[in-house]
Amino acid sequence: MSFKVSGNLEEEEEEEEEGENCSLTEVKMSQIVMPCHSNHRQELSVGQLLKWIDCTACLAAERHAGSPCVTASMDDIHFEHTIGVGQVVNIRAKVNRAFNTSMEVDIQVSCEDLFSDRHWRVCHAYATFVTQRTSTGQKVTLKPIVPGTEKEQVEYSVAAERRRVRMLHDDIINDLLSNGSVQQADSTPGCNAVAAERTRVESVELVLPPHANHQVNTFGGQIMAWMVNVATIAASRLCQAHPTLRAIDMFTFRGPSQVGDRVLLKAIVNNAFRNSMEVGVRAEAYQEEGANRHINSAFMTFEVLDDGGKPRKLPRIRPEPLEGERRFQEAIARKKIRLDRKYIISHKQGEVPLSVPWDPMNQVYLSYNNVSALKMLAARNNWCLNSEKDKVCLYTLEQKSMLSFKIECEVDVPAHRAFDLLAELSNRPSWDSYYKMCELIQWVDDDDVIYRVVAPSVRHGVMGSPVAANQAEGMFQDFILLASKRKPCGSRDPYVIALRSVSLPTHPPTEGYKRGEVLCAGFTILETKDNMSLISYYNQASPEVFPYISTDIAGLSSFYYHNFCSCRQYLTRNRLQSASEEQDCKN
Repeated sequence: MSFKVSGNLEEEEEEEEEGENCSLTEVKMSQIVMPCHSNHRQELSVGQLLKWIDCTACLAAERHAGSPCVTASMDDIHFEHTIGVGQVVNIRAKVNRAFNTSMEVDIQVSCEDLFSDRHWRVCHAYATFVTQRTSTGQKVTLKPIVPGTEKEQVEYSVAAERRRVRMLHDDIINDLLSNGSVQQADSTPGCNAVAAERTRVESVELVLPPHANHQVNTFGGQIMAWMVNVATIAASRLCQAHPTLRAIDMFTFRGPSQVGDRVLLKAIVNNAFRNSMEVGVRAEAYQEEGANRHINSAFMTFEVLDDGGKPRKLPRIRPEPLEGERRFQEAIARKKIRLDRKYIISHKQGEVPLSVPWDPMNQVYLSYNNVSALKMLAARNNWCLNSEKDKVCLYTLEQKSMLSFKIECEVDVPAHRAFDLLAELSNRPSWDSYYKMCELIQWVDDDDVIYRVVAPSVRHGVMGSPVAANQAEGMFQDFILLASKRKPCGSRDPYVIALRSVSLPTHPPTEGYKRGEVLCAGFTILETKDNMSLISYYNQASPEVFPYISTDIAGLSSFYYHNFCSCRQYLTRNRLQSASEEQDCKN
């Protein structure tokens, strides 16, 4: 689940160079790759890399916690490049956010060639660590992280969204299969299909003191390395070649193991696609007496590269009856999730259309992307104050070819009440003159709702006034908007109402309406003092709204100022109504 909402490596590197202030929790590890760390191709073994990653992340977590920590889970890891013998691995880990007893650790892995002075990214991952209980059985409550730089603020804010996705992760595949959203693939073998049973691997490892961490539990990175080893053997048996590990899906450690345990590792190829295969791995721990304890499961994606570095076509797999068939179909569901997630999360601002297809099975990732994009925009620290009138402030932010704006004011309404009022988008036409109509299309759940909004079609008219031009032309446009709502996860978090365009097959563009699109917009509502709230509205100015905001910025009109004053009056009026209704109930 290594989520990035937008941006590229060059932008990330620029940000890191600008803000070199080192986080108080940051830990760095540098290792030169020796032959003993490599595989047959003289490349760093992924298992060894995972051990270094886990060690570095654990040290960062313990630096913040001030107490022993263990790995709870690891998000998706995508390996972009390999590392050769003689090259240097640089790992940086820091805590993005601490919750109650768990924390998210950000891990960046890069490679350095000492002879050419080249650097390149290898992978980026997020891990969750939890504190161990004290000797008296008490939980250790973590102190909060205070972000310093803009980048730290972004990661702090989005960490709450990633945590939400993790908590829903296990239900997604079950929903896909139970709702019949993934068409059952034909598992009838071809003449050259390889029996899945032939790829099965079982191996036992005895946990010795060198395999344990400083808490005498089996090192999480060591378990991951053992799992990669058996998965690689299973993949090799299918393709009869040396496979390359490309990705590991998110996995959770279900329980610990200790020195003296036997760790039983099982691997089998679940499904083989045209150029990749999924291998499932299960780890169980046991003592000489007693039942096996399931401690971890993971799904790994392998490819086989030809001499030109391109993925080779793989033979088909013949699954075993019942359990094998189940694993075969679940592998298809996981592949669909990976592709959907990759498309949604990597959707760039310059791509057309800006909207992405709505699918109930994509809801978690669409909602994540919607809220995270708004949080990232809000966390920018280079907003420029353009104008201020009656304590309503208009800010602008220029990023390359994208202009964003923020309108902000404080209102005498409790944050939770303002959130309830603004989250009901159907009421927005009563205070926003731009919204001519807003109808609810689909109530997904308490957090996500889809609306159709009708607004005037923007054209430059007399004296640069878009409103006058629209009235003359009588043209309208409509938007299909996903509204994602979030309540605060912590005291530093605002309420969030995020909006972005989605496309629905049931609501295609219709005659008489120009279909508009919204990339990123919405409200944040932060509780201030004396039951007051700071209301901020954000919008990345798409062509549909740019003429409106450009006239405001140039000082030729005050459309958004009047709109926001109307919003403030709407909130205040309904706050008073709410108070009077409560008094009536008491009487």
